[in-house]
Amino acid sequence: MTASLAVDVMGGDLGPSATLPACRALLDGHAQCRVLLVGQPEVMQPGVDLHGLSGHPRVEIVPASEVVTMDDSVEIALRRKKDSSMRRAIELVKDGKADACVSSGNTGALMAVARYVLKTLPGIDRPAIATYLPNITGSGTLMLDLGANVDCLAEHLLQFAVMGTAFAAAGGHANPRVGLLNIGEEIIKGNEMIKQAGELLRQAHVEGRLNFLGNVEGNDIFKGTADIVVCDGFVGNVALKTSEGLAQMLSGMIRQEFTRGPLSRLMALAALPVLRRFRRRVDHRRYNGAALLGLRGLVFKSHGSADAFAFQQAMERAHEAAEGRVVQEIERILAALHTHRPRPSSQQSMAG
Repeated sequence: MTASLAVDVMGGDLGPSATLPACRALLDGHAQCRVLLVGQPEVMQPGVDLHGLSGHPRVEIVPASEVVTMDDSVEIALRRKKDSSMRRAIELVKDGKADACVSSGNTGALMAVARYVLKTLPGIDRPAIATYLPNITGSGTLMLDLGANVDCLAEHLLQFAVMGTAFAAAGGHANPRVGLLNIGEEIIKGNEMIKQAGELLRQAHVEGRLNFLGNVEGNDIFKGTADIVVCDGFVGNVALKTSEGLAQMLSGMIRQEFTRGPLSRLMALAALPVLRRFRRRVDHRRYNGAALLGLRGLVFKSHGSADAFAFQQAMERAHEAAEGRVVQEIERILAALHTHRPRPSSQQSMAG
């Protein structure tokens, strides 16, 4: 399969200065990949530095007159900026001209516009945000939901497990292991919703639809105990922000200790190769690119402050998911899991 990616060139804090070189790097690394650059005409016109993309045989330029800013509300993004680079990129996925969309834009706006334009898959009540977190094995742990759905029912967590399984499989995890985030490994632990979700996941495991390990705790995320960790968006967002804060604190502490005095600085020079390897392993940019799963198309959210390297990683994940036919795989697993259980009908909650 030859994947085509629609890129919101204007999104994020750095805009074209990050997205364009990332697109060039992706094209250089994938001989068959196509990129549709969506941005304002004055940025995409001939004579402007497009990092060698102007006239590229696998690049198409799609004009969009407006930009969704980081401060724009969901209402503005949906109703007033109908020709934004974000919306046009998502519409290219809907129209079948692109296999996935990648944007560094406003998270709330991206989720709202993507859901409005693409709609959810049959059998999916709520899209979820999924991304990889570093673990000790080096493979990364896929975690979802990370903030799209604050209040969930047990059925929603089963759907998250299905979406995560399809996504992880596209990334090379054969028969990925699913863990349910809880306050203990025992079946009796957790609130009623978590207990009910555990029952649904165990049933799916017995039927051979999912590889469910059971309950996992917060420290298991970084041990790599499971390939996929499922939770509601409230818990997931808190866990994500806590891990980011912890990583920043540890990096700061290490820097402080190695700069305390002349002897410490000398020791830092000796330890520099080790420190560089450590920094690379925990570099958040390597894990950039959160998937909005559960839609009738692939949409990937890059961090708003992403540089060219980080944005390229988000594009790599989108390319991988497109080639792995994640949407079709989610539909396949859902069809196999279909029962006559009543569908939940609660309002979606959004987290910041």
